[in-house]
Amino acid sequence: MGWKSKIEAAADRIAGHTQTTPTMQVNGLGLNFPVELKLEHMQHTGSFKARGAFNTLLSEPVPAAGLVAASGGNHGAAVGYAAHKLGHKVRIYVPEMAGPSKIALIKNTGADLQVVPGAYSDAMELAQKYEAETGAMQVHAYDAPATVAGQGSCFSEWQAQGFQADTLLIAVGGGGLISGAMAWFGGEKKVVAVEPETSKALNAALQAKTPVDVEVSGVAANALGAKRIGGICFDLALSQGIESLTVSDAAITKAQQALWSQHRILVEPAGATALAALMSGAYSPAEDERVAVLICGGNIAPDPLG
Repeated sequence: MGWKSKIEAAADRIAGHTQTTPTMQVNGLGLNFPVELKLEHMQHTGSFKARGAFNTLLSEPVPAAGLVAASGGNHGAAVGYAAHKLGHKVRIYVPEMAGPSKIALIKNTGADLQVVPGAYSDAMELAQKYEAETGAMQVHAYDAPATVAGQGSCFSEWQAQGFQADTLLIAVGGGGLISGAMAWFGGEKKVVAVEPETSKALNAALQAKTPVDVEVSGVAANALGAKRIGGICFDLALSQGIESLTVSDAAITKAQQALWSQHRILVEPAGATALAALMSGAYSPAEDERVAVLICGGNIAPDPLG
């Protein structure tokens, strides 16, 4: 089964479990052209991650030992939410750097939450150990076919909503979301990867011609802080020759502030990272080029109403 068929099957499988998120066209933001947005931060638990989580849990039988996942925050919340809705027990390992609001979000799903020192890679190490010891099913945040197909449903949905753009900019952490876009569009649309300068696993891999470990820091690290890009993402990016850009923390924060001040769209830094490439000039579209941005996450810290 090809990627497009896998994504169509995932979309059917998760229908009724996930939200159909809105799209809108915005002007302003310091740009002299309109931008099409898909507001995936309005998905269950505040990010696109619910798509991959539900697709994984509905694709195969869950063992009696339940589920386990490692997460920088958003994935853990999505897996916890999906597990609760489908009646499965789940343990989530999350690093301290996820921050209080994302940790609270996961805890509120009812998951068995384990907060560990260090970064995402440290949480993953413990999740893999738990999987080996108990037989629990691992729900990978980005580098698994069921995850990618679930995230791809975002783009099949967007196309059904009338996606018109020539070019789509997407923030990248481990690569699950952009893999879904590359898998769905298959080179028919230009896909541009945008990463923080201080967390650039895909950019570094493309330069090295192989996945490599990177240092992770910065304002979006708790969502885009993968130490190494996923193999699925790297292979798709290499085969499609996609453009890879990086942006500064200052540019991300400026885009985050502009979304709020001009359109009352409140997002976390990761959710503004792709837009930052347009606002900072890191990506400059051609005169008649139509551009779109995926707004991926809204779990801002601290919780503004918490």
